[in-house]
Amino acid sequence: MRRGLRHVGWLVWLGLLWLGLPCLARAQDVLPADSLHAAPIPPAIRLVPGMEGVPLHGRSRYWVDETGRKSVDEVEAGVQLPWAPRDASQQHNIDGKGMWIQFDAIATVDGRWFVEIALSGLDRAQLFYRDARGAWVVQEAGDSKPVSQWPLPGRVPTFELAHEVGRTVRYWLRVEHARVNFAAPIALYDQGRLIATREREQFLLGAYFGLAALITIVAFANAVAFRDRSFGAYAIYVALLAIGQAAYLGVGAQHLWDHMLRWNETATFLLPGISTAAGLWFVHTVTEPVRFSRLLDMVVWGVIAALMIAVGIDTMVTSRVTFGIVMLLTTFALALVFVLILLVWKRGDDPTIRLIALGFLPVLVMAIFPVARGLNLIPNSALTRYGLTMGAVLEMPILFYALSLRGARRRESLVRAMALQHTDALTGLAHSRSLLTRLEAALVRARSQRHPCALLGVKISNFEAIVSEYGREAAEKALVVAASILRRAITDVDLAARVGDNEFMLLLEGPTTTAAAMSRAQQVIATGLRPAEALPPGLTLKFHVSVALLPDRDLDPAGSLKWVLEGVNSIPYDARKLIRPLNF
Repeated sequence: MRRGLRHVGWLVWLGLLWLGLPCLARAQDVLPADSLHAAPIPPAIRLVPGMEGVPLHGRSRYWVDETGRKSVDEVEAGVQLPWAPRDASQQHNIDGKGMWIQFDAIATVDGRWFVEIALSGLDRAQLFYRDARGAWVVQEAGDSKPVSQWPLPGRVPTFELAHEVGRTVRYWLRVEHARVNFAAPIALYDQGRLIATREREQFLLGAYFGLAALITIVAFANAVAFRDRSFGAYAIYVALLAIGQAAYLGVGAQHLWDHMLRWNETATFLLPGISTAAGLWFVHTVTEPVRFSRLLDMVVWGVIAALMIAVGIDTMVTSRVTFGIVMLLTTFALALVFVLILLVWKRGDDPTIRLIALGFLPVLVMAIFPVARGLNLIPNSALTRYGLTMGAVLEMPILFYALSLRGARRRESLVRAMALQHTDALTGLAHSRSLLTRLEAALVRARSQRHPCALLGVKISNFEAIVSEYGREAAEKALVVAASILRRAITDVDLAARVGDNEFMLLLEGPTTTAAAMSRAQQVIATGLRPAEALPPGLTLKFHVSVALLPDRDLDPAGSLKWVLEGVNSIPYDARKLIRPLNF
């Protein structure tokens, strides 16, 4: 246990190192902007039909406005600005600044083309270009405006390029983004390709959120129905994770809180942190670390509390430092999840824990990418945007299945205890009281509808011989095998019951005939004579059966049961006829 806690300590120091690395990266980012010579303007990008995802890195140049107040006219006129070529791996700290990206494009044929910044939650983005008359055309998107008012509403800022064929147009893209380094891919798309890409993304995201909603509802229903707190914690975790992903992926701003600009800006950082705390709480509920170490249990609760406090402070202060603390605590939370699962895997006695660990593995692996992006260790990519979503899609059904198995196993003893009120403890068949209740109702229906039912008395005639030759354990196995044979001999509306040490009853709740009742009796005798794997070699069950059609005379349920039982007990041990009809 101490060794596991030392591993956690090393993970904390690694997290601190991660938090410090971005400072070096940012120091390197400013070097190109401080150079004395501006990079040349890249050749114009040719816009052709069917163009899909042409990236701007290597085809554009950038400059960071340290004041954040330069207008497009000033930037256009600033011939001495230290422009630098834009590379795909670059990250830029533009807190309180403005980043300008310049590129040229020329349309070869009439059509519609767009430039997309693949980053949801972007603070502000503007596209400037001059039309054929020299007037500025300005488009704006990002958290500064409701998504419905964007030039092209969607999850990420997208702008339409000029509708001019044969003329080279210079574009100026201005970006504002705080608290996380800007490192988003920017690409040009043909209209058809852009629509196809967005439809595919919406389909996949719709599948994820639909699955999350279904799992949440069913898990909550199980929590209420079975009073299972693991399912309750799971339902809360899945719901909060889905809401956090909706904020992180821009789905919330697009569909849920379009005009709530302040909330949208807050939710992007608030909800993912809360979902992380909920995930750690769920793992704590499932693994119950207090069984192994009270210190570890206190550490888990401390991290959950610290994470919630840090998220609250980050919501109020909204600084790069507070967000870095949240990311560090998120890293620590992921490490704790790994430690808890590993601990229960090695020392726990839960047979489903390996399946639960398998369910957590995709999220643990895929969460590394958005956390590393939040710590500015890697640039924006498909894995940083959708990695956690893909991991959650794999996680949800596995965990739900594992929790279902675990809940069923834990409820099994309770189900068995409740079943003892109506069934025999050894064989699982109904006992005498249940049989009398069913027999009374069957007799009432038989008399009112004038359709007879049948009652069969079944006795293991060689039971005493089994006890004396093979012992009591083999005799109990014989009773269980007999119960299995009787279950196979009845239908869903019939009832099998144990009424004595080696005596049973079959109630065939009609309407039935003498031929049908005799056929059931013959089936029971023939099946008992077959060898059973659960019994010692050479041992078979010899049944005696009495058969009566009811109602008979004015016998009540107890009288009918006594009559049939006396009939089967009156059959001699060595009788040649093993079936005795009582009233036909």
